[in-house]
Amino acid sequence: MLEMRPDCEMCGVGLPAEAPGAFICSFECTFCAECAEDLDDRCPNCGGELVDRPTRAKALHAKYPPSTERKHKG
Repeated sequence: MLEMRPDCEMCGVGLPAEAPGAFICSFECTFCAECAEDLDDRCPNCGGELVDRPTRAKALHAKYPPSTERKHKG
């Protein structure tokens, strides 16, 4: 199950699990669309490809809660 991290690691913008617009690598490093574009769709942490993160329906959040741990290093 994906962690569904709540923020962009680069700029800190919120990325709700139920909303489109997040990009992840195979290690689930998470970035917003703007930062992913600036990174040329390459993860700065591992060099992996950044791809669209799927969304998680809000109705499933109680049973499968998204992560609340923010990763932005600001």
